Amino acid sequence: MVGKPPNDLAMIRHLTPADYTVMPWVNGRGTTTELIRENSLDGTLLWRLSMASVVEDGPFSIFPGVERNLTVISGPGFGLLGQTRITAAPLRPVAFPGDVPIAATGVAAPSVDFNVMTARALPLPDVWVRADSDAAPPPGGFIAVFAVSAGSVGSHTVGQHELIITDETVHLSGGPFVLVGLFTRRDGQIAHPTGVTP
Repeated sequence: MVGKPPNDLAMIRHLTPADYTVMPWVNGRGTTTELIRENSLDGTLLWRLSMASVVEDGPFSIFPGVERNLTVISGPGFGLLGQTRITAAPLRPVAFPGDVPIAATGVAAPSVDFNVMTARALPLPDVWVRADSDAAPPPGGFIAVFAVSAGSVGSHTVGQHELIITDETVHLSGGPFVLVGLFTRRDGQIAHPTGVTP
């Protein structure tokens, strides 16, 4: 089992909307707010966390070799129609492949979703929603804690839509929070976020 980095010190990073980047969708039909991403040495995506608004029915962008997980964080939600029909209900994570055509359907009002993208070569992340509880990273990995509403993550006070990334177990107060258990690479090396110093 892969343990913590050699110096065995906890790592933590606190990101706010000032750290995020807004960019157009691949299909040109909207914009995404990228919270953080990690690329491999050759520049291909390892994993990414982002937010986007869904305001009308229409196709999602195609991402070859990528697995996706989506959680509606505001608004009524919508349907996803692809190989199967999925309901993206508020605060209910749903997973689907990024390289299979899929479209939002039944959009009655705008919704905002929190997105996790991971390279298919990585283990699938665990994504869940919690409030007022403890949250632990997977063995050898780390956890991303996204504040749907303001609260605290361990000793850090977080505002709405702020993000904490850590390899420690933390106590959550307030929220709710979307939690993403991030993973080691298949080769056993930890895919630490850029800028996080263990």
